[in-house]
Amino acid sequence: MSNLNFLFEQQTQFSPNQAKILDGQVSVFRRPGSRNWQCRFKLPTGQWHAASTGSELFDQARQQAIAIHALVQARIEQGLAVQSRTFGQIAYEELDVMDQKVGSGEGKKTYADYTFALKKYLIPFFGKTEVSQITVELVRDFEAWRVSQMGLVPKASTKRNHASAYNRVINLARQKGYLGQGQSVPILDATGDRGEARPAFTKEDISQLLAYMPTWEQKGRLAIERLSHPLCRAYVEFLLYTGIRHGTEAIPLRWRHIQWHWIADKRYLRIWVSGKTGPRYLIAKNAVIETLERLIRWQALEQGTLDTVIEAKLDRMVFCFPNGHTPYRMEGVFRKLMRDSGLAKDGAGKTRTLYSLRHTYATFALAEGVDIHTLARQMGTSVAMIERHYSKMTPMMSAEKLA
Repeated sequence: MSNLNFLFEQQTQFSPNQAKILDGQVSVFRRPGSRNWQCRFKLPTGQWHAASTGSELFDQARQQAIAIHALVQARIEQGLAVQSRTFGQIAYEELDVMDQKVGSGEGKKTYADYTFALKKYLIPFFGKTEVSQITVELVRDFEAWRVSQMGLVPKASTKRNHASAYNRVINLARQKGYLGQGQSVPILDATGDRGEARPAFTKEDISQLLAYMPTWEQKGRLAIERLSHPLCRAYVEFLLYTGIRHGTEAIPLRWRHIQWHWIADKRYLRIWVSGKTGPRYLIAKNAVIETLERLIRWQALEQGTLDTVIEAKLDRMVFCFPNGHTPYRMEGVFRKLMRDSGLAKDGAGKTRTLYSLRHTYATFALAEGVDIHTLARQMGTSVAMIERHYSKMTPMMSAEKLA
């Protein structure tokens, strides 16, 4: 409190529509025609950060400006981004930068290649993804999607151009503070080498995991562990029974996105998902019904059953604690589950992650005879990606039919 009082007591240089606070570090001002006060200050990168204080009263606006400044400084010290932008937003800024250089005679011949790569491939695929949320998994999916779009594996020169255009966007994001100095973003492959097969679970592993989790979810010395373990169990089962993407597709899911789908007199659980390839419906395995019923009881929802939750179109996060709070990340508790269950690594010694559950879903589906076109639509990815990662496995899975 004494620190805040000290900040508030700093000398304020004031005029009717503009003031400087914190020894001139922060400007508080009103734009012509606006009633609310804004604040503005310079970041260590040299860029300016502006925000609305949301207040018409100067004293409140000054306190809010000090709080905004302190929050931004804290994020910078932690190596986090000050503000977020999608890849597409930053890419269009980079396109403007290149256009200006071409217009002033400073442009390079390669700018035409970069522009083509951004507009034809990079923006259509990564455009709606926040730059700080780009993952290795997403980059691999892009490389498979690009093959499906081009109809061939691109040559090394093409890959280098795409990687250079991609890097220009990432560098601009970092320069403008959309990426923290400590935040890393995976790069595109410019050499043509393919990644190794992802670690998955065998049927025996899954049987062991499903049998272990009911006891594990009751354990935990800390209160947060006794909360996170049951939620993690439900999350793991949901990923395994749907093939949905961890994080970007699963975490934002709400109960109203879950529906019954009827074919004649038989019903199936249908889930609306908004992913990187656009919105889609997927059909969940029947086993997920028990998972969701258990989650409803654990969250103590007043509707009581899955039928009534679906009928109510409940606008509440699916994967949240009983108090409604949604965990920011699930990776930590999943690593603990893998360690405790003895399933942290696959037979080749590779560390399993939450993405391993999606890989396992695809592997099991192919083994059960689901064709790759249906599987690609269900998982929200391209046929080329399925073929790239699983084409060598399908003959082994279909050994009985082939023999």
